[in-house]
Amino acid sequence: MINEFDTIAAIATAVSNAGIGIIRISGDDAMRILGEVFEPYNKKKEVSSLESHHVYYGNIKDGDLVVDECIVVIMKGPHSYTREDVVEIDCHGGVSVVYRVLNLVIRAGARPAQPGEFTKRAFLNGRIDLSQAEAVMDLIESRNELARRNSVAQLKGGLSDQIKNIREEVLYQVAYIESALDDPEHISLEGYGQTLYPKAEEWALKTKKMIDTFEDGRYIAEGIRTCIVGKPNAGKSSFLNALLGEERAIVTEIAGTTRDTLEESVTIDGITLNIIDTAGIRDTKDTVERIGVEKARREMENADIILFVADTSSPLTKEDYDILEQIRDKKKMFLLNKSDLSAGFGESDAPDTQCADLKVNEEDKNNSETVAGEIRAYAGEDEPVIAISAKYHQGMDTFIAELKKMMFHGRIDANQEMYITNARHKNALQEAYAGFQCVKESIENGMPEDFFTIDLMNAYEKLGLITGEAVEEDLVNEIFSRFCTGK
Repeated sequence: MINEFDTIAAIATAVSNAGIGIIRISGDDAMRILGEVFEPYNKKKEVSSLESHHVYYGNIKDGDLVVDECIVVIMKGPHSYTREDVVEIDCHGGVSVVYRVLNLVIRAGARPAQPGEFTKRAFLNGRIDLSQAEAVMDLIESRNELARRNSVAQLKGGLSDQIKNIREEVLYQVAYIESALDDPEHISLEGYGQTLYPKAEEWALKTKKMIDTFEDGRYIAEGIRTCIVGKPNAGKSSFLNALLGEERAIVTEIAGTTRDTLEESVTIDGITLNIIDTAGIRDTKDTVERIGVEKARREMENADIILFVADTSSPLTKEDYDILEQIRDKKKMFLLNKSDLSAGFGESDAPDTQCADLKVNEEDKNNSETVAGEIRAYAGEDEPVIAISAKYHQGMDTFIAELKKMMFHGRIDANQEMYITNARHKNALQEAYAGFQCVKESIENGMPEDFFTIDLMNAYEKLGLITGEAVEEDLVNEIFSRFCTGK
């Protein structure tokens, strides 16, 4: 049976052949267990006498047998990650070596740690709050520099501090109301609604500001789910290859080459794109291709943004118009591909010397101008239309710049604020915001002051869910179960 006071141990590094492997131990018996498996280089020193926050060289031993040489880092509580005694054994990184050392530690009395149990102990022992604990896992899983920076900001207490400040102010006002209701002779609530209203409005604005960062935050943390669509042979797979910088998708002159969806992830200029290259959407009797077309339609429904690739070397067809109709209400960008054939680039995007010998004929030019005009007439005011050549990797910089403007409102480079990336946090903030709005409505409607406290306390508790001050044990266990073992 698992006991939260057990001394726990786990491998804290990736289990593979590497230069170093770390076994982490935490709990009251950490030093005793270390004494049973570790012999310091200076044999005159007892393990129990080793000082905190020092590094010691020696051997891991199984009886008289030397298993490995290692260094040991000692961090005695409360000045450690878990606020318990923590020992880290840094041994050689071979898989068999690391597991041998871990087994010795467990045999000496430690229990194998559950996923996230070290960080859970840091939370339970008050070293970090729940939002900071979640930021630890977000940091480990960060896929780009923006996500890493945002996770670090939350780990340092960027979100916690904002939440705690609001909760302290709310609690003060609740206490004042309760005191006045209990002792009306000495504490007056006359005109209190007018005093409380601007405060409730300020709290609502602060929570709304955090809520409004969630969409951008999700894109930063998870990546933008990007679906490439178009008729067969429009250049969708060539565009994917251009983004990835490698020949990932098969490209041929044969329409319908892509039969299934192909998913890849790439980070460009700090933005992670989860790209889905779809089968060309058209009516077909080919059973396999038809399945691919249906999958493409489903991906269109779930995408954060759709990239419609048009072949400018030929007029738009019924297949193009059918797709355009299907994506009418979606967030989208339009890519005018094969523009190298019709000199469709601006000066800054002109094809490089690789394609300088291409001859532009009047038919290609007329087709390109016609397609570009039709697409621009269809596109909304805020929907970019970009000339590209997927084959020659032209127009990619313009595409990324327009994507940033569209998805992040042009703020992605300069904005250093913290983003909400956790759906649980967003839901709690929304409920708190609703509570503050109810307070304002109660004041406007001249309701008694005890009505204020009901909504204020509801908002107070919802904000407490974010930091873990009002969270149930089952939710805590569920959150930490998603962590990796050893963290």
